[in-house]
Amino acid sequence: MINPIIAQSTISCPVCGHSKKETMPTNACQWFYECESCHAPLKPKKGDCCVYCSYGDVPCPPIQEDKACCSSTEENHQV
Repeated sequence: MINPIIAQSTISCPVCGHSKKETMPTNACQWFYECESCHAPLKPKKGDCCVYCSYGDVPCPPIQEDKACCSSTEENHQV
């Protein structure tokens, strides 16, 4: 049985601790995220494919499906 993809993740800012539930893109990695509270720009941690895998409580949809997420080059990441 295939588990359904969880499309929402609560992303938490490592600078101020603000959290917000967001809907993750299913067709691209989200490489950048701006905290709506302190406006800190978040980027994935080394080894993670997107901000949801680094700062979210649920990994991105491709990772949930055990698929490769995105290429490691910034031009392939959603801004």
